Amino acid sequence: MNRLLILGTALAALFSVQAHAQEPTKLLNASYDVSRELFASENEAFIKQNPGITIDQSHAGTSKQARSIIEGLEADVVTFNQSTDIDFLAKNGFVSKDWAKAFPNNASPFYSFPSFLVRAGNPKNIKDWGDLARDDVRAVFPNPKTSGNARYTYLAAYAWAKEAYNGDEGKIEAYITKIFDNVPVFDTGGRASTTTFVERETGDVLITFEAETRGIEKQYGSDKVQGVIPSVSLLAEFPVAVVDKVAAKHGTEALAKSYLDFLYTEDGQRIAAQFGHRVRNEKVAGEFKDQFPAIRLVNVNDTFGGWEKIQKEHFASGGVLDKLYGSR
Repeated sequence: MNRLLILGTALAALFSVQAHAQEPTKLLNASYDVSRELFASENEAFIKQNPGITIDQSHAGTSKQARSIIEGLEADVVTFNQSTDIDFLAKNGFVSKDWAKAFPNNASPFYSFPSFLVRAGNPKNIKDWGDLARDDVRAVFPNPKTSGNARYTYLAAYAWAKEAYNGDEGKIEAYITKIFDNVPVFDTGGRASTTTFVERETGDVLITFEAETRGIEKQYGSDKVQGVIPSVSLLAEFPVAVVDKVAAKHGTEALAKSYLDFLYTEDGQRIAAQFGHRVRNEKVAGEFKDQFPAIRLVNVNDTFGGWEKIQKEHFASGGVLDKLYGSR
């Protein structure tokens, strides 16, 4: 009887080891274009707490990433900068329709907003959105057709104009058109625009997320570039989701959720703050309070009626963006 008990215990242990060995240990995170350094650090910290795990990354404009997943990119999770691109995945059966309820804060662990980066000393004296339409200013930001980053820039400029021109659509559209005319080159993503501005020294002002402007200034030095925070900007959330269809195929559902949960922990939030993001955790936000100047942020719901309305009116084929962007 004892021999049978020992044999049974040994077999149970063997099956447990085999089952553990078969547990998935690899994830692919499809993310937005300028998040490379952020997630390199987030991944390193997560793996340190979960030895043996591998996190691969894919970076591009989130609209492009969403289409790539539909076309076969087997990402287990997405960490995007625009909810409409996750909604697109949901409509195609890749993500749960109630994905925004799966994690806190509408599944957005941190946030930012479109901000400015100018040449050292701010020689063109660029201070606010109105300056982007001046004849002597060349603004650099990516193609809003392919970049969620650029769509936030477009919407932030539009929101400023709605206030500045008291809702006069003719003046608003003329202003946006002028900004488009002032862009020397439309890159496909935010990181390419950063390269255009900093390394190719093209343009007078780069418009990108505050988190990116902080990272660039830290990397290149304040003797070359400096950040400028406008008077008002648009809240930019960074939604995350498990790509259920892919995770089910890979058997990575639990690992994928654990990975995204980590972004909400103090460790995950602290890393995000170190990379210039404004975080949700009150304790961590307090630690970095002095590094983040106050700014008035408007949101898509109050200013534009929500993402669904924005998608129909601005970003759908034949919408306002098509009208103003033209053949550029």
